[in-house]
Amino acid sequence: MTMAGEGRGQRALALAMLLLVYTFNWVDRQILSILAVPIKADLHLSDTQLAALGGLAFAILYSLLGVPLALLADRTRRTWVIAGSLVVWSGFTALCGACGSFATMALCRLGVGVGEAGGVAPSYALIGDIFPAEKKARALSIYSLGIPLGSALGILFGGYIAAMVDWRTAFAVVGLAGVILAPIFLLTVKEPPRPRLAREMVDSGVFGRLARQPAFWLLAFGAGSSSMLGYGLAFWLPSLMRRSFGLDLIHTSRFFGLLFLIGGTAGVMLGGWLGDRMGKGDRGAYARVPAIAFALAVPLFAAGILSGSVIAAFLLFLIPQALAYVWLGPVLTAVQHLVPPPMRATASASFLLINNLIGVGFGALTIGALSDHLTSMLGEGALKAAVLASLGFYLIAAALMALAAKPLRRAWVEA
Repeated sequence: MTMAGEGRGQRALALAMLLLVYTFNWVDRQILSILAVPIKADLHLSDTQLAALGGLAFAILYSLLGVPLALLADRTRRTWVIAGSLVVWSGFTALCGACGSFATMALCRLGVGVGEAGGVAPSYALIGDIFPAEKKARALSIYSLGIPLGSALGILFGGYIAAMVDWRTAFAVVGLAGVILAPIFLLTVKEPPRPRLAREMVDSGVFGRLARQPAFWLLAFGAGSSSMLGYGLAFWLPSLMRRSFGLDLIHTSRFFGLLFLIGGTAGVMLGGWLGDRMGKGDRGAYARVPAIAFALAVPLFAAGILSGSVIAAFLLFLIPQALAYVWLGPVLTAVQHLVPPPMRATASASFLLINNLIGVGFGALTIGALSDHLTSMLGEGALKAAVLASLGFYLIAAALMALAAKPLRRAWVEA
């Protein structure tokens, strides 16, 4: 359904504000990767501890609290849940700048995870209600631009602020900016009207409905496998480039900021366009398009990792970085259509629970632990070997997405 009485301009404003909030979500999430080297030195951390801060410490509550917060959003006002979540995660991001040990940093990262748990799934549902079906994949893709934009800005701003002042100031600046944004969001984004019956439908078996659908499990575990590599690469590639090419903090920030900005933005928009275009005639295309993209990305990422120069690495990474983001619009749209509209936030949160617990929780940690394990044999080459080995997760994701195409056609629910 579309917002009654709302014009195209108001829908665009709501989407723009949701995108801005999601960008802050990813700025706060990604800033740790570019600041990893000075944080590791100041707090005397191992690669495994550093990866735990970037992954497991954040992912535990982020994943587990997403479902109850989505249920709350489906039953109350989604805009309130999103704004409150923004205040919580931004506040804890600012507090990260005051940490003096692994334990205190881990607690603050848990707090960031608590806040961000309530931001994404309600936003998916809000977009699902605002935009008509034929524009939904593109709208969700525009919203998902928050991932490459937030990643790029987190890396660029974090790197520049840390280089000019220190890493603690970088956390404080981006965290306080998010707190200021919350009341502006509430004043500009209106909650679409929902009938009482719609809210009562949330209690009518959404979890059982999802559990009986093979398409849901294949999409969720396929996305989770891809996120194992996606989050792992996002966290560790900056460190790998610094170790491989001796880049300083500013040059590393520019390298990955532009990579996420150009490659990520292109991939997100391409996925939304392909999903809406190919999905009209075949709903299975919403799973098949990501499968092809993941398979194509593997050899290109490997070539970039093994390249001998910074310029070659950047050029080789651009295309697979785009392919890595193609899945967002199609898969998120598919998950929205596995249930009736009143259940969308809860269905999205259930999907994110699996995707994030696997990807965010263990992607960076797996690569970091493997790097530590290989250090005695490979020395400085251990991290590169660990990253190369992790490319297999994209192949697993491609296989699961391909298998999801047929059951997705059967399970699709038209709004």
